[in-house]
Amino acid sequence: MASELYDLSIPVFIRHLNGLAACIKKAQTTYGERKCDEKTLLCYRLYPDMFSFTKQVQLATDHARNFAALLSGVDTPKYEDNEQSLADLLGRCEKTNAWLKSVKPEQINGTEEKSVTVKRAAGDLTIRGRELLLGRTLPNFFFHATTAYDILRHNGVEIGKKDFMGA
Repeated sequence: MASELYDLSIPVFIRHLNGLAACIKKAQTTYGERKCDEKTLLCYRLYPDMFSFTKQVQLATDHARNFAALLSGVDTPKYEDNEQSLADLLGRCEKTNAWLKSVKPEQINGTEEKSVTVKRAAGDLTIRGRELLLGRTLPNFFFHATTAYDILRHNGVEIGKKDFMGA
């Protein structure tokens, strides 16, 4: 049986954004109990030339939203990228999931060969739906979600694989 593109994308994004949200909630608890300034976590990067924790979360949500919007043909919800707290980042994950749940399978399925244009700083990229998901969106989504997880773990938030995997 062939897999439908919707099943390979939207539920995967939702599950892992739920996991990221759960990890952020644990960070809120940890930083609250230890009376740590969460701004240090928001700005933390694993290496100087990498994006901060905040940007990692923003990019993970962006990749999920942009994929769904491009293939479904609806406008991508615009976010300001102005999150200043863990609560703001949690809200971004939840808002993204709420929007992803509004995307119906029939809007994504059958778009495997649909040609779409991805706007990038390096120049526009025209790509088909299947390749967009498998060769660009999923790798980028998981890179940024994993890096966000790693930053939390490195900074003492007690999370594990089950947290990352989401419910």
